[in-house]
Parts: sequence; structure tokens; C-alpha cells
Amino acid sequence: MRQSILFPSIGFVLVYLGKTSNGLELNNNNQRKNYKVTRHFDSLDSIRSEALFASMSASSSRSGGPNNVRRSIGPAFTNLGGSKDGVNNRSNDDYKNAAESKIGRLEELKQQEADLARQLAEIRTEKLSALRSKPLTIGVIGFGRFGQFISKTFAKHGNIVVTSRSDYTDIANEMGAEYVPLSDPQAFLDKNLDVIIVATSIVSFESTVKTLTPYLKEFVSTGKKGPLLVDVLSVKEHARDILLNYLPEECDILCTHPMFGPDSGKNGWKNLNFVFEKTRVDRVVFDPSSHIDFENIPSNDKVYNEAFSYIESMDRIERFLSIWEEEGCRMVPLSCKSHDEYAANSQFITHLMGRILGAQGLQKTPIDTKGFESVLKLIDSTTADSFDLFYGLYKYNKRNSQSIIHQLQAAMDDVVDNLRVLEIEEIKKQDVQSGQENEPKQNSMASTTGSKEMGSYHRT
Repeated sequence: MRQSILFPSIGFVLVYLGKTSNGLELNNNNQRKNYKVTRHFDSLDSIRSEALFASMSASSSRSGGPNNVRRSIGPAFTNLGGSKDGVNNRSNDDYKNAAESKIGRLEELKQQEADLARQLAEIRTEKLSALRSKPLTIGVIGFGRFGQFISKTFAKHGNIVVTSRSDYTDIANEMGAEYVPLSDPQAFLDKNLDVIIVATSIVSFESTVKTLTPYLKEFVSTGKKGPLLVDVLSVKEHARDILLNYLPEECDILCTHPMFGPDSGKNGWKNLNFVFEKTRVDRVVFDPSSHIDFENIPSNDKVYNEAFSYIESMDRIERFLSIWEEEGCRMVPLSCKSHDEYAANSQFITHLMGRILGAQGLQKTPIDTKGFESVLKLIDSTTADSFDLFYGLYKYNKRNSQSIIHQLQAAMDDVVDNLRVLEIEEIKKQDVQSGQENEPKQNSMASTTGSKEMGSYHRT
């Protein structure tokens, strides 16, 4: 039996950190380096703000005397003399000395900024070296449009093995990947995969994981460390439940959603959102309700079997996430539950509106406005995906999706009702106006008729 060891035990972890190979250097130091990088960015922001303030102060001093300086650099300088009644009695020489001091401070701040930028560059170089010292072997199940899209980029960072129902040998070879038929899962696992990405459609996700599970159980039964399983579905709680229910506990789980695809990411992944949840690490399942994440676990809150195994699992996850980071993604750690709530209010309603508008058969015209062109782009981008994807967004996030549909229907009814109310009010106004216009005519006619009757009486 494996002995239970309280993690993190500081002395024990330090021993492991000293004995581990280069393959573990990234994760062991990554938390510290991330902290350093964060602090450096904060310092850079602070220094840049102070430098800008100093630059504005110096510029103001050159523009003409103490009054201009006082107006530009604010109350921090207007009362430095400590005069009574809030009146500044400082001389022109005092302002000149203060401005010269700010000019010198600007030079000092720019030097500090350059030093920090150099340190950041050194840290990133070291990070890239750690990543390249032990490239991941990544398996991709589902080599369709999205699978090919991500595999092409992954090939720059590691060894890629792909599998699919159709024979994609030629396409895989072109991007430097290896193709294995989906009909031979054992051959796929024999490639010593560090990470397996399930990139199938939503509707076939469960059956794919279910088919793979017996082979994974046999694989880990030999004493080998289970691979990290990653999903890239557009719904997260559904994927999370399936992976936790089927996979052996020796397999770590990372639930992710790249918020882009082959169309939106065709020019690179820079500043595109990548959502992820570290769902299971070394048999420990993340509980979003506990408000505890794997990077901030107090020493008395979690017990781990073998600290080295945990370090190894986290290192592998960090290496995989670093690929997305290095490609420029905006990394968004988020629980699967929160993701699905947000996604219904953004992704599902986008696809829903695109499908509704597309069903109307809207076409480009010679007099299109920019707004209508945006509508056509929405239709094109949403209908380019399979209807299975749209159905999956609905079916596997049904509670949130139905809420969006009901809200949309209510909003549509409100808009139509408002149109009808305005139309009825307009008709009433027209009736009233018409009645007012007809009243003088009727009075005139009545007067004319009465005069005629009186004339007839007199003649009689």
C-alpha cells in the first residue's frame, strides 16, 4: 500500500525538488517564477506610471513658471511649502529645483524599467528552455477540422500522434504527426502518450471515452503512470462528469475550452481566450464549491499519496498549458459550472441567433449597411459549424440553454407588443385628429342647411 504523506511538507518537497530531473524543473519553479513575473509586471506598471507623472511635471516646468507647474502636477506640489491659508509661497527657484528633481527621477525610472524588462526576458528564456528540455507526446483523438487545427500548432512544441475513423495519414505526415487508426486503441496508447486530447464532437464524446476506458485501465494496471486526459468541448459540466465517471483514477483530468476555432484562430491564437479547470490531479478532484485550487492549498487541508507523483502530475499539466500560453492565449482558470453559465449567455445565444437569422435565407444586396454585413458574418460563422455542435450546446447545457431561449422568446414578444402599442396609439391619434378636422365641416354644413330652411320660410 502507498503511504500517505502530508503535502506539502516543506523539507520533504525540497528534497524531491533537488533530486528531480530537468523534466520537473518547470513545475517546481513555475509557481515561484509566476509570482516573480507577476511582481515584475506590477513593478513595471508602477514605474511606468511614475515615469509618466515625472515626464508631465518636467514638461509643465518648461512651459512657464510656478503657476503652470502648480496646475499640471497638482496638489502634491502646491502645498509643499506648508504655508498658511493654503497659499503657496514657494519661490521660482523652488519650483525649478523640483522640476529638475523630476527630470532626474524620470531617467532613474527608465533605467529600472529596462532592468525589469531584461529580467522578464531572462525568465521567459529559462521557461522556454525548461519546456523544450522535455517535450510532451500528445495524442489527439478525432482528427477532423478542429483536431487538425490544434495539432498543427502542437507539432511546433512536441510529438503528436493522431487517431480518427478516417485515414488521415497524408495530412498527419504533412504536419509532422503520426497517424494511428482509431480501430487500434492499443497501438495508440503504446506511443507512451503524456497527454490525450479528446477532440470529437459533443454527441460522440461519451461513446469515445467509454470505448477508450478499458484500454486505459489495462495500461495503468501495469504500473505505468496514466496519461493526462483533456477535453476541448464547448460544454464543460457534461465533459467533466463523463471523464470522472469513466476514467480510472490514475488518469489526471484537465477540462478546457479554447474559445476559438479554425476560423477565428486562423491568424494565430494571440489574445484569444482559453478556459480551463484542473479537474483531477494525482487522484485529487477539484471541488469548485470549496474555493480551493491546486496552486493555493494550505498544508493542513489536503493529504497526498506520494508528493513526487503530485509534482509530476502538476508539471505535466503546466507544460501542456504553457503551449497555449506561448501561443499567446489569454488563460482563464474557471470552474466547469461557471463556464456553462457564462457560455449560455454568450456562445449559445450567438449560435441561436445565427441559426434563426440563417433560416430566413438572408442574402447580400447592393445596398448593405455595415450592420447587415455583420449579420451575414454572424450567419456564416455559426452555420459553418455542424448542427451537431449546436445541438450539443443545447442538449448538454440544457438548463442554461432553455433559460436563454425563454428569455429570447419573452424579449421578442415584448418588442412586438411595443410595436403594436405604438401602432394602436398612432391609429387613435389619427382618428382623433380626423374627428377634429371633420367637426368644423359638419358645423358649417349645419349652418348652411339652417339658412336655406329660413330662406324658404320667408319666401313662403
